[in-house]
Formats: sequence, structure tokens, C-alpha cells
Amino acid sequence: MTTPYDVIVPAGGAGRRLGGVDKPGLLVGESTLLDRVLAACVGARTTVVVGPVRPTARVGVRWTRERPPGGGPVAAVAAGLDLVTAEVVLLFAADLPFLDRRTVDRLVAALDDAGASVEAAVLVDAGGRDQPLAAAYRTAALRSALVGLGDPAGRPLWRLVGGLAGVRVADTDNVAYDCDTWEDLEQAREREGG
Repeated sequence: MTTPYDVIVPAGGAGRRLGGVDKPGLLVGESTLLDRVLAACVGARTTVVVGPVRPTARVGVRWTRERPPGGGPVAAVAAGLDLVTAEVVLLFAADLPFLDRRTVDRLVAALDDAGASVEAAVLVDAGGRDQPLAAAYRTAALRSALVGLGDPAGRPLWRLVGGLAGVRVADTDNVAYDCDTWEDLEQAREREGG
């Protein structure tokens, strides 16, 4: 049995590299980027989306905003943590079109298997880069790191999670692929269609 977990999806970015469009609302296949992420997290007890309220296929999503709006990923995590209660919380970017339930379960299992002294299980992409917005964390560790950080607005995510004891989980299915540019989005659409 998988440890109960909650999910936080930061979705309040400005989409600057996409000309300011609402990136989580862009389509890949028949679903928005946000809906694709939410579908992979169907096993969560509580799912929190941090950003402006948007229509989603998933019901029961809790919405909140980072302070200030657009304050960045650490501010989004801080806002989301106010609404979660599980001992494990997963963080997923809202622009991961290929995130799947299998990967969600692998991250939770890796954190479970690593023991209580390990605070994070982070997906590692094919290039060997850690993906802190595709990861499972011990909620208490995130809260503690947040307190030590001070004002979260504008802080880079690595300042929050970089000091946590973690295990790395290989992204064997290339689900860490994200859509930061129009080219990325077009490639995701081609991959989905092909």
C-alpha cells in the first residue's frame, strides 16, 4: 500500500517565454497541461493548485494563490503547504504533459523505501538534472526548510529544497519533459500524436 500523500501544483507563473499566455491552459492532445498533471495525481488525498482558478476536468481541486501573486515557486509551495495535511507531499509543475500515475507512485515508493531520514525523492531527467518540481517530499521537512528561508517571494526553488536529504529517481519514461517554449509545446503535441 502506498503512503497517503497530497499534491501541490504551482500554476501561477506568467508564461513569459510563451508571450504571457496561460501555459497550464494550453492543450496537448485533448487535455490541458494542467488537466494532464491532475489526472496523474488522482491518488492524492488533497490536490492543491496554486494559481488563478481555471476550469479543470478534475473535481475536488483546492485552489489558492501565492503571496504575492506571481511570487514564484517557493511562494507557491508556501501557499500550498497551508492546505495539505499528509506526511508526504508531491510537487509537480503544471506543464508536465507526460506525467503519469506510475511515476507518481514510483516517487512515493522511493521516499517510503528510503526510510524516515530521507526527506525527498526527486525525479532525475535523462540529462542527469534533478527536477524538484517532479518530486515527493516529507511535508515536515518542507515546512522546516521554509521557516529557515524567510520571505519566500522571489526565491529560487533550490534554496528551499537543495539542503534536503534526498534520493534520486531515474526518469525512465521521460515524463519530466516540460513545456517552457512554443517549440517544447509543439514537440509534446507531436509526441502525443505519434
